[in-house]
Order: sequence, then structure tokens, then C-alpha cells
Amino acid sequence: MGRYIAAIDQGTTGTRCIVFDTAGQVVSSAYQEHTQIYPRPGWVEHNPLEIWENTQRVMVAAMEHAGISSADLVSLGIANQRETVVVWNRKTGIPYANAVVWQCTRSRDICQRLQSAGLEPLIRQRTGLVIATYFSASKIAWLLDQVEGLRQAAERGEALAGTIDSWLVWNLTGGPRGGLHITDVTNASRTMLMDLHTLQWDRGLCEIFKTPLQMLPEIHPSCAQPCYGVTSSGCACGAGLPIASILGDQQAALVGQTCFNVGEAKNTYGTGSFMLMNIGDKPVLSQHGLLTTAAYGLAPGKCTFALEGSIAVTGAAVQWLRDNLGIITQAAETEALAASVPDCGGVYFVPAFSGMYAPHWDMDARGLIIGLTRYSNKAHLARATLEAICYQSFEVLEAMERDAGITLASLRVDGGAVSNNLLLQLQADILGKTVIRPIIRETTALGAAYLAGLAAGVWPDLAALRQLWKTERTFTANRDPAMRQHDYRLWQKAVSRAKGWLESNQEQTSA
Repeated sequence: MGRYIAAIDQGTTGTRCIVFDTAGQVVSSAYQEHTQIYPRPGWVEHNPLEIWENTQRVMVAAMEHAGISSADLVSLGIANQRETVVVWNRKTGIPYANAVVWQCTRSRDICQRLQSAGLEPLIRQRTGLVIATYFSASKIAWLLDQVEGLRQAAERGEALAGTIDSWLVWNLTGGPRGGLHITDVTNASRTMLMDLHTLQWDRGLCEIFKTPLQMLPEIHPSCAQPCYGVTSSGCACGAGLPIASILGDQQAALVGQTCFNVGEAKNTYGTGSFMLMNIGDKPVLSQHGLLTTAAYGLAPGKCTFALEGSIAVTGAAVQWLRDNLGIITQAAETEALAASVPDCGGVYFVPAFSGMYAPHWDMDARGLIIGLTRYSNKAHLARATLEAICYQSFEVLEAMERDAGITLASLRVDGGAVSNNLLLQLQADILGKTVIRPIIRETTALGAAYLAGLAAGVWPDLAALRQLWKTERTFTANRDPAMRQHDYRLWQKAVSRAKGWLESNQEQTSA
């Protein structure tokens, strides 16, 4: 029997494979970035074939670094960027178009038509989501309308659609030669096509979005005993590896942070930031601009739910400083640059590159830098960027506490940006709460590994997983409460100026 568990973390900017041992410790890791494609303002795409090739590459590399083969692995777990959509041919495995990424705003007109038709309350009641370009359904509808021959192929049963987990599992299990077309409840809950109460595709919603039901994958729990299926002989990683867990990346991080009790919450700082709070086994709808989402499902027909605050741009704002402005050459430089000044110098940065998500949900908001004077320099902008990450998280946490009726004493954090100590200290100061960083920061992959190991019997239950979680460092708030409120009020003032900026068809005509 194998002694290790592998986890794929297929994210927005790249794909990672981590091999864990049965104590939940990292044995080896491999990572590969993929191309970010921006055909027009507001449009974001990925090449699905590149993602599939990179996934195979990092799996092989991680096993080589660990000195093991697939025979040494007890199971494989998958975590993935969630709302990003792929459509491909069942017979050939060739995508009909590039993947439409969760950040992409091309389906704005479709969303506006649905809002104008008064469908927001119905969709919110069934899915826990708001009408926004963020989610998969409007992206699939756009592809069906715009890609020549796709709708006809879908109606014939030749075209498949799915989030990235479905694309990877289909390829891992044989592709055109009998690949499994499946997803789990967490990813399905992000499409705007799954009924949160039945955990199944909703025919009425499919009709609203004019999406043939036969395109969509079968919905399964996030943890499969003994597995969903095994890798095929065509995989570079080898045949016969059991695939035992699938989760959307943010839900995987919630599991990796072992937030198994009602009221426990985590925030992941990646391309965007995503705060989730466990709310138990009933899908309570938010009254303050948050989403209700499936957190994880361990058995058919059963699910734990979460409130989620999704922020479109946080780490991506640091990438923008690097790639678009050239202020830094590496993301890690932001910490020292921002620390070289005592404050932001009155500069506020609202990075609404793709509109604003929770709690504002404004598709027409756009990025804004305000408060500039001749005193302002690149260090102030770097610090304002870190503070923007923290203020956006504060807005979400405020809404979450109101919805849940719970005041959080602390927040567990993870993701690539949490290596930045200044960021986490600013976050503690802005929240006025304790921020806790775990020893293992790649909690997305860890969550997928936890459930894959749970399915394989490596760990007996969730309590055993909780025993594995350990704190690395705690950040405590030390900013004066009156100053915190003053600075937050100015942030809200900046947000008010960024909202509603885009006019009808402005981005299309500027392409």
C-alpha cells in the first residue's frame, strides 16, 4: 500500500502538485505557471491544454523530487480555481475555445439582462449566489452563443462543459477513451446552476441560461470512498492512481485550516482573496452581500455550508505593480518597499480591475488611485496596495459577522501572500483582531490531501485532521481604534468613487 498522498492545486496563475506524508507534512512540491491571456479589456482566458500539460508535468516532477512513483501514492486529491469554464469535444478532447476565467467580465450583458428581468431573487434563493460575471453559468451561456457550432454540438451530446476540476478528471481518467465527466458539490455550487437545497443541477436554471443539461458533469461529494476512479495508462503520472477528493480551491483551504466547527473562518490571499466561515449543515442566505456556498460534502446528499466573501483582486494588484508599472521586479519586494514609509501618505488604491465582488457586487466599478500629491512616491503606492488587500478583507469580515451573528476573535490565513509579515500586521491592525498563520501555508493543497487521505482510510475522521493543524505565528492588533476607524472611513470614500465607473459597452468599444 502507498505511503503518500498527492494533491493538485490548479490555481489562477499556475499549477502545483504537493506530495504529503501520512502525518500531513510536505514531502515535495513542483509548480508551473501558465499563460494569462487578455484578448480585450476585461477579458481573461487560459489555454486548457496548457493547464493539462502542466498538471502532468508537476505531478511527475513532485514524485521525482520525493523519489517515489505512483505506486507509492495511496490517493490523489484535486483543488482548483473554481468558476473558470472549459468546453470541449467529448470525442476528440479538443477545447472549443480557451477557458473563460472567473475574473473575465465578457458576460456582463447577459448578467444585466437577467437582473433587468427580475431574476435575482429566484437565483439567489436557489443558488446562494448573486447575478455576476464571476460565476460559470453566464460564461457557458456566452460561449454557447458566440462559439460557432458549439450549441449544436452540445444538443447532440458531443460538447462537454465543466470547471477545471472536471477538465482534469476527464483527462486523468482516459479522456476520449472513457474519461469520467464529474464534479463535486463545492465546484457545482459556484456555477449558478446547482440548487443548494438539493445539491443537484436545477433544470429551471439551465433553461434560464439556455444550457443543455447533458453538457454538465455528474455532481458527487467532495470525498469519494474508495475513489471516483483511477488514472489511465495515458497519464504521465502512471496508471491506477485513485482520485479520491475534489474541492474548489477556497473550500479546500477551509478544510486545510480545519475549520470544521460553526463560526470558524479563514482568509486565503491569492490572486484574489476569499474569506469563508463554516455555517453548518443548512444553507443560510446572506443579508449583507456575501455568498452562500457548499463548503464540503463527505457523503451523498449531505453537505456543510459556508458564508463566503469573494474579493476579485488582491495578490493580482501586487502583480500589476510588477508587470504593468514596473515598480517592483518580484512580488516579495513589496514588503520592504512598503515598510520604508510609516504610512500610505494619504494614498488609497481601489483595485477594481474586474469590478467589485463582495460585499458591493458592482460590475461597473473600475480601479482607482486617489489621494496623490507631490509627496507621494512608489513606496506609498506599494503600502496602499497592501492596505487595499486588508481593507477589502475588513469589509467582508464585517458583513460576515453581521450575517452570522458571531464576533470573530481571530482569523486563520493562508495563501502565497501570507509570507509578507507586514501585510499580516496591517491586516491585524485594520481588523482589530488576531491573525493566525499556520505552519503549512499551502492549505489549499493540504485540504485536498486531507479529504483524499480520509477517503483512503489514512485518517479516521475530521477530529484526527484537526490534530495535525499547527500555528506558526500570531499577529496581534496594535493600531489605535480611533485611527483605524478614520482610515477605514477614507477607504470607504475611495470605494464610493470607484463604483459605477463603467458606461454601457465602454470596454467593448475601446477594444
